[in-house]
Amino acid sequence: MTETTLNPPTNGSSTTSTDVPKAATARREDVTGGTGTLPLVSVVIATKNRPALLRRAIDAVLGQTYAGPIECVIVFDHVPIDESLAYEAENRRVVCVPNVRTPGLAGARNSGIDVAAGEFVAFCDDDDEWLPDKLHLQIEKLQSTGCDVAVSGIEVHYEGKVTPRVPRPDDMTVRVLARRRVMEAHPSTVVVRASALRERIGLVDEAIPGSFGEDYDWMLRAAQTARIAVVERPLVRVLWGRQSYFTRQWRVIIEAIDYKIAKHPALREDPHGLARLRGQQAFAYAALKDRRSALRYAAQTIRLNWREQRAYVAILVALGFVTADQALALANSAGRGI
Repeated sequence: MTETTLNPPTNGSSTTSTDVPKAATARREDVTGGTGTLPLVSVVIATKNRPALLRRAIDAVLGQTYAGPIECVIVFDHVPIDESLAYEAENRRVVCVPNVRTPGLAGARNSGIDVAAGEFVAFCDDDDEWLPDKLHLQIEKLQSTGCDVAVSGIEVHYEGKVTPRVPRPDDMTVRVLARRRVMEAHPSTVVVRASALRERIGLVDEAIPGSFGEDYDWMLRAAQTARIAVVERPLVRVLWGRQSYFTRQWRVIIEAIDYKIAKHPALREDPHGLARLRGQQAFAYAALKDRRSALRYAAQTIRLNWREQRAYVAILVALGFVTADQALALANSAGRGI
């Protein structure tokens, strides 16, 4: 098997380990850090068939300036485990485990949470890259504020263009999240106290069709039960484009949106937020070349909020003036999505 080169931590000697079963079953009390004062952070990365991107994500986690211990839990979503990624050092380690839950992103994240040993749990998508000060700044924010969750801004990278997007503290409420999603608070920016995650907020919802928008569902629940702090600067590089698992899964997207609307009253109560979701469904139907459904959902969207641009984009796609790919490319180039 090809050996993987990872950036070793700068404050301890490194040794590699391929004893994955032992690492995967390590008890929480067996994990120790090099400092004794800073809390252990478990970083959950769910992955499936993206080895080059995954290794870059792992390098960025291991290279954090955070002086405390970091445990990187790599969850392989119903694909073979790459045992060469397992790694052990003084206060850095990589643990490789299988997704033993529902296939998909939600089950994979929960499989990682199940074995996470840290006082804090963080998430990173396998195609994203943390900036070096991310954990240091967010753990500092959580400890100084006493909040249960911290998020930060992102840098959206798309075809050579970089667009920074940073949430404000006032954005992280159920009302604002329901209205406009707050994509700036990307799942790869989330750090959460493990106790709050397991006891109050809850794990990721595995019943969401295709796991589409599982992070949005989780964030809505977090805003209902926890205080969310914001580090107001971009701390994650987010790659945007065709590598997304959901880019062409239009039927799944339609079903997942219906699921979340039924689950969260806040999404039904705000006309602007509901218009955004119906506009996404209108676009999905247009991409599927289901003109009748696309126009019907676009009309619903306009009745809810005539300013919702997704309705008009869906109409243009449904009528053949532009293709779905062209509309997606334009939205992505602006650092946004449909």
